[in-house]
Amino acid sequence: MNEGALQLIKNKRVIVVCGAGGVGKTSVSAAIALSAARIGRRVLVITIDPSRRLAEVLGVAARSAEPVPLSEELLGPAGIAPPGSLHAWMLDPQYVADAAVRRLTGSEAEARKLLDNGVYRNITSMIAGMQEYTAAEAVHQFINDGVHDLVVLDTPPSRNALDFLNSSARLSKLFDGKVFRLFLPGDKSPIRRAARALLVKSMDIALEQETREELEGFLGMFSSIFTRLNANAGNVHDFFTKTDAAFLIVTSPAREALREAFYFANKTHETMGLNLEGYVLNRSLAYQTDRTIPSTARLHDPGDHVARSAIEKLAVLGLREQQQAEKDRELHAALAAKGGPGSLSVALPYLDEGMN
Repeated sequence: MNEGALQLIKNKRVIVVCGAGGVGKTSVSAAIALSAARIGRRVLVITIDPSRRLAEVLGVAARSAEPVPLSEELLGPAGIAPPGSLHAWMLDPQYVADAAVRRLTGSEAEARKLLDNGVYRNITSMIAGMQEYTAAEAVHQFINDGVHDLVVLDTPPSRNALDFLNSSARLSKLFDGKVFRLFLPGDKSPIRRAARALLVKSMDIALEQETREELEGFLGMFSSIFTRLNANAGNVHDFFTKTDAAFLIVTSPAREALREAFYFANKTHETMGLNLEGYVLNRSLAYQTDRTIPSTARLHDPGDHVARSAIEKLAVLGLREQQQAEKDRELHAALAAKGGPGSLSVALPYLDEGMN
């Protein structure tokens, strides 16, 4: 194993794997998790990627209520033995939100009242950013529960990969908005009371009184615990700026994948000040250094025209592959240079479809 990669999986508490869609970041996430568990770390690998690929790769059920330990059939052949362990979880936003409500409300009765609210039950689809917000809440819990030594995050495509770090700010704007505060009773301002009365009357006409009351009830109950949820998300953001957390960008040699990788690198390091650990160049030919182009000079029978024709055609394909391999090696070197001294740069081969 690359020495830099070994130090990464030995010393970090969280590794966030990012990249454009289709570059193999789910397989890289799984490989990181397996390697860390093999050296004795207690690992949790989570996906917030709606494609569900991680669940398929590691053989765990999608949408499980909590992390699932990998089966002995997978752990044994992978060389994982105690104290090493590996759990996997495809994030279930509804489950995370429900658990947060139960933890932060004053009583089970109070929690049940909110959980049974019809608006709340649909909130993950109604409010943009709620899925990423619950991801931040889940990460906050797993970082602090002391059960896992390393959490590996498999993220959505790169332009959305950091939404879970910024989601608290977006939802804060929602719950702090002037329109939504009009739903909450208790304001002594005559202007506010008049505006609220007008809004309630209009909502009753548009949605019917029962629906309006349900929405009002949700906002009143959920806003009371939002401050605590927001603090957790802020703690997660602060944690990711420290050296315990590392971001890895996975890319392929494809132009669009590289464009996304560089966009994300700039956003991660320059804009947000996060710890960009380096690059993984996946699906490349950079490792091909000892392959030769077929030559007719090695024919046993120089007069075999069929074999000669076949070798000449293979030589054309071999030359193209050799040129691509050289381009990939140059790209690998450029990524290493872009990351700077001490930055991780790993090139992985192009495997059969579905393997990377």
